[in-house]
Amino acid sequence: MYIFVFWLILTYYIYMQELNDILSTIDSYIGSAKWFAYALLGVGVFFTFYLKFPQIRYFRHALRIVRGKYDSKDDQGDTSHFQALATALSGTVGTGNIAGVAFALYLGGPAALFWMLVTAAVGMCTKFVEVSLSHKYREKQEDGSMAGGPMYYMKNAKFKIGNNQFNLSWLAAIFAVATVLSSFGTGSLPQINSISTSVKATFDIEQWITGAVLAVLLGLVIVGGIKRIAAVTSKLVPAMAAIYLIGALAVIFYNIENVIPSFLSIFSSIFSGSAAVGGFLGAGVSLAFSKGVGRGLFSNEAGQGSAPIAHASAKAKEPLSEGMVAILEPFIDTIVICTITGMVLLSSGVWNQKFENEFQVTDIRIAEGYYNEDNDNDKEKISGFVRGEKTAFGYSGNLQVENGVITNNDMTFIHNHSFAEDITVLNGDSNFSGSITVDNGRVNLTDGILIKGKSLVHSAPLTAIAFTKSYFGDFGKYIVSIGLLLFAFSTAISWSYYGDRAMTFLFGTKSIVYYRVVYVVAFFFASFADTTIIWTLSGITIAVMTIPNLIGIVWLSKDMKNTVKEYGDSFEKEFPGEKHPDFN
Repeated sequence: MYIFVFWLILTYYIYMQELNDILSTIDSYIGSAKWFAYALLGVGVFFTFYLKFPQIRYFRHALRIVRGKYDSKDDQGDTSHFQALATALSGTVGTGNIAGVAFALYLGGPAALFWMLVTAAVGMCTKFVEVSLSHKYREKQEDGSMAGGPMYYMKNAKFKIGNNQFNLSWLAAIFAVATVLSSFGTGSLPQINSISTSVKATFDIEQWITGAVLAVLLGLVIVGGIKRIAAVTSKLVPAMAAIYLIGALAVIFYNIENVIPSFLSIFSSIFSGSAAVGGFLGAGVSLAFSKGVGRGLFSNEAGQGSAPIAHASAKAKEPLSEGMVAILEPFIDTIVICTITGMVLLSSGVWNQKFENEFQVTDIRIAEGYYNEDNDNDKEKISGFVRGEKTAFGYSGNLQVENGVITNNDMTFIHNHSFAEDITVLNGDSNFSGSITVDNGRVNLTDGILIKGKSLVHSAPLTAIAFTKSYFGDFGKYIVSIGLLLFAFSTAISWSYYGDRAMTFLFGTKSIVYYRVVYVVAFFFASFADTTIIWTLSGITIAVMTIPNLIGIVWLSKDMKNTVKEYGDSFEKEFPGEKHPDFN
């Protein structure tokens, strides 16, 4: 695993464009493929009907549990229900809520937000199932701490085929390896990358400096294990939610006249696709669906199997009680926070506007021939080109640059899925003159050459711009930077715990220290890595971790139904006369 991480870092710096192409190809078969989105939603829908809509029936009961109404001093575990919820939320409430929503809108249009909400609605049930099973089959470690997660219920749950008993130990090992990889792809790399790019844009602090400072702080926190992690995250989560909510509401009320049209736009293009508006080139139904589901999963992690690891440490006698607490996570994370972010982006109008920015090489495409953005036919052709449907348009040759200005008339410059404007090519701080090689639409930039101009922006920088369209003015971008720092840093903290639990499962407790060192080092390097590559890698690792978990919970669906009934019988005996939902 360590060799893989260092190989990836080395390969990134040597063959950045080639690496992005390879990762994009892999991602197209798993995380961005249609079948993955259908599988994720399908499992959630199956359990929703199989367990009779537990996300609705048990919602109020879950609120009572998290308040500690049914707690007992004799319950085994390391953290309270609230601390476990806060730790799990800190692992989900992160860049997905700030950068992920902006990335989904940028690619899929307003309809992508609808599919994020659908993912959360069925995800509430999926998370209820995976957390309940994790708590039921957790184990006490040599140091007295509790360890759980999908790898433990895959290993410990028994099922019969004929007269023989089996478990899913082989699947548990696959999941644990995937969890270690995903701790980098979900919890470490995209979090610090979003923090550093946002801090760079807001405060003009070099990305590597932000990465170095936060890497040291990360190391100091995670060395203390789950108790220190829970203590830190239980304070960070409420603080970061309050800061972000204040800033978001300031944008929404400042643009109140746009709120209803923005809200309607989410639903109006679900089955028709989003039309080209402003700099946005449009998106089909399939793209909105896949990106909405993908970003929804990245945001709330329902079905990925991460939250069950955090919840396994909670003090509880009945596994189902912790599963009910988990119902609240996708609701808070996606239905509340992501919806607010989406309304900020849509009502402010920035999602389809072009802004001055530094072009990342992986987001640059050069089309052969000149196309006019004001011509609808040209716009449609370029839209197909950037989506990869019309690769024949790729330009090959040289860009001729004089004093920073591209002089070619035989090509069209595209950046971030939009026609680029006011382009300037720089060599350090000076205007560049010379030629730049282009191969099938891909630019080959040598060290020191930068390209700047106007285009669409995405991820955290887009949300930062949206927050300036409020009563706070330019100060709004500081709210995003501070909020993102707290959101993403707490996510990195939580995912380090998920990774070390997986390492414990695979190699024992002695392996944790080596894992933490690699985790912190990779965290630092990702602070100044290419954003597009980071997000593509993230999509791959999420899918690789999610697939075995979905197989596991479907396989144990009957076990889950029996667990619900057992909880109902136990609750009625322990709390006679207490109002409760129907557990049959």
